[in-house]
Amino acid sequence: MAIEIGGKSIETDEEGYLVDLSDWTEEIALELAKSESLEMDEPRWEVVNFLREYYDEYQIAPAVRVLTKAIGKKLGKDKGNSKYLYELFPYGPGKQACKIAGLPKPTGCI
Repeated sequence: MAIEIGGKSIETDEEGYLVDLSDWTEEIALELAKSESLEMDEPRWEVVNFLREYYDEYQIAPAVRVLTKAIGKKLGKDKGNSKYLYELFPYGPGKQACKIAGLPKPTGCI
C-alpha cells in the first residue's frame, strides 16, 4: 500500500503504518490523520511530537499505559490520562497516534 503526497508515493503496510520511518513529515502526518478522520490540532500535535521524541530516545513506541504515564510526567496530569488521550485519538492513543507520528504499531496493540 502507499499514500500519495505531492506526487511522491510513500509506502505503508496493510494497516497504514509507514514502512520507512524516515519518510515521515508533518505533511504526511496530516494525510495520515485525514485517513483516520482526525483534524490535527495543537493537542494532537503535542502527543504526536511527544511520541516521536520518545521513539528517538528509546527506539520503541510506548504501550498506552506507558504513554499515559510519560505524558503525565512531561505535559501534566490533566493530559496524562486515558480519557484525555482517547478523546484525541478515539481508536486508541497508542495505535492511532503512533500511525500519525510515523512510528511502528506499539507492541501489545491488536
